[in-house]
Amino acid sequence: MTHALMRPLRLDLDTFACLCGTHPELIRRLVALDLIHAEHDTHGALWFMPAQIAEVGRIRRLRSTLPLNYASLGLVCDLLDRIAALESAMQHRSRRLGDRSWTSTS
Repeated sequence: MTHALMRPLRLDLDTFACLCGTHPELIRRLVALDLIHAEHDTHGALWFMPAQIAEVGRIRRLRSTLPLNYASLGLVCDLLDRIAALESAMQHRSRRLGDRSWTSTS
């Protein structure tokens, strides 16, 4: 018995923008600034993965709370991703070492 490989669900620009609660032009701007990734088909249409909805939400929340332009938010998002990766690595290492405390007892 063989199973056909299924393509992951992709969303077109209008559907993606609607699910993000924003205008398609803002999504185009985020793609142009390389804040989110989009695939282009042979006709030049933009396609997005559903997981990127959360990324757009994060960008919008940061934009509304910090006095930064969209280009600066790319750096902020990169730094937040690095912090999350470091925290995850520390937690993994802590579990691997048997949950030993990193602080010394005096």
